[in-house]
Amino acid sequence: MNRTLYYNYIDEKLHALALRIDTNGKLNMLHLHMHSESFYLHFLNLLYGYMLENLNKSLQNVEAIDLIDYKNKIIIQVSATSTKSKVESALSKDIIEKFPSFKFMFLSISKAASSLRKTNFKNPHGISFSPASDILDLRSILDEILQKQVVAQKEVYELIKDELGNEIDVVKLDSNLAMIINILAKEKWNDDCHEEPAHKFEIDRKILHNQLEKAKCLIEEYSLYHVKVDSKFAEFDSMGSNKSRSVLAKIKREYIKAKDFRSPDDVFFAVIDVLKDKIIESANYSQIPIDELELCIDILVVDAFIRCKIMESPEGYKYAAS
Repeated sequence: MNRTLYYNYIDEKLHALALRIDTNGKLNMLHLHMHSESFYLHFLNLLYGYMLENLNKSLQNVEAIDLIDYKNKIIIQVSATSTKSKVESALSKDIIEKFPSFKFMFLSISKAASSLRKTNFKNPHGISFSPASDILDLRSILDEILQKQVVAQKEVYELIKDELGNEIDVVKLDSNLAMIINILAKEKWNDDCHEEPAHKFEIDRKILHNQLEKAKCLIEEYSLYHVKVDSKFAEFDSMGSNKSRSVLAKIKREYIKAKDFRSPDDVFFAVIDVLKDKIIESANYSQIPIDELELCIDILVVDAFIRCKIMESPEGYKYAAS
């Protein structure tokens, strides 16, 4: 797996855990919350280099504090509730007085906490606490992971795979992306369906504008299938509203998520890799040999490149509409 795939796997698993915490029934909430505390203890230790341990092991039913790092002097409350009153309630507990030299942190494990980071809180015991940096949520954690090198991301990936891989596998769902691949897989992609696209100069201009070197030959070869792909999209749209639009939107979304990764060529091929995983994971994907799957994805992504869905377009660019 590459850096993009590690990040996307981590993103999906953490969001799946957050969704379970957010929607779980009351009978299962306590068990799930305790599991989340244990998971985030090891997760934060790996991600930030902390030495956290569960305070409940030494002090039973402690209010306001779930995790503690004696060496780095950090105490953390882990909560599925992300409100001002929840944070202030923790800050007001008497046990906070026992850790005057520690820093207090708040981890929201299911809700976004961006608004909390801009809030002023009552802090009656005067413990060190800066909301802007000491309130964590899924978004801030993912931003931290995004900055990591691939070796560090792989370590996080391995931890999450071990902890959550079998615990919260996402149910496979149908996808329009897999459906269009099923359609493309039935076609013959040979010289008989080659057709010079309109505005070929524009495609060359976009390749040059994005400084694509490795992807250049792929785009030049598969752009000759653009007219045929366009006809397949027309066939696809006859099956229902927004079919092709949703596929192109999905490709664009994955491109936007991958834009921060290395060179333009790396971004281009990262989109292909992610789409391959998404298609294979779809319930309605009709399995074909991997090389045939990769051919269909390459053709689809090149088509998306021509249609301005991935990579930056030069000023005045006119895509090769059929």
